[in-house]
Amino acid sequence: MIENKKDFKLIEKKNPRSLLPNTLTILGVCLGLGSIKFALDSNYAMSVMAIGFAAILDTLDGRVARLIKGTSKVGKELDSLTDVISFGVAPSFIMYFWTINKMGKIGWLLVLIYTVCCALRLARFNLTTSEENAQWKINFFEGVPSPAAAGLILMPLILSLADFVLIKNIEIVSSIIIFITSILMVSKVPTYSLKRIIIPRNLAIFLLLGIGVYLSLIIFYTFETLFFTGIVYITLIPISYFHYTRLNKKTFKSNVNEQDDEDIL
Repeated sequence: MIENKKDFKLIEKKNPRSLLPNTLTILGVCLGLGSIKFALDSNYAMSVMAIGFAAILDTLDGRVARLIKGTSKVGKELDSLTDVISFGVAPSFIMYFWTINKMGKIGWLLVLIYTVCCALRLARFNLTTSEENAQWKINFFEGVPSPAAAGLILMPLILSLADFVLIKNIEIVSSIIIFITSILMVSKVPTYSLKRIIIPRNLAIFLLLGIGVYLSLIIFYTFETLFFTGIVYITLIPISYFHYTRLNKKTFKSNVNEQDDEDIL
């Protein structure tokens, strides 16, 4: 028998706001694991679509958490673990089952390299903090983020599903892309953080129109649209590098000028 009923609690009084974003994150895990099952069944179209939906959920869970003020340390760690599975393990396994298994031990080595680089990239991301005098840096990632990396290594498969061109020695091309993408993930090449883009209210209607057009293209021309999306992202990598460099130089000059003023005073 309970002596003090007031101290006995089954549910906390606080509203569990983190439940919704964490549920979206768990769904991302299920999609990542589901994509591997589709690849085992040689249903590579569904594998790519599952990874695509996982990327959408990865974008939404953080925004939903901030919107409803449901951010938590558990959610942050869960998000990183989910990314390792959905964008580290799953895409590399899909590519292994599809073509790079023909490379033998080298193909499996590439799977290990890519997955380890993904884990290292996410570990570094969790420890990254922005300086107070350089808040603009939150608009950039260090290296290619894991969802984008997953899309990049799946590009040969997406190209094959789109029936654009037939690439000879596809396993060699895929292996090179996986290796380069692995290096880009752990590199310090600045890339745009698309999660933090803020759209002015007067442009919101054009954003919604663009999303509608893009979704329509995804429905009717799924793999063609995904392939051109990947090409656009690849184009943005050098643009983001030069943009970051320009902003960094500007910040450095302003800091030097401030120090000179302090020395004069």
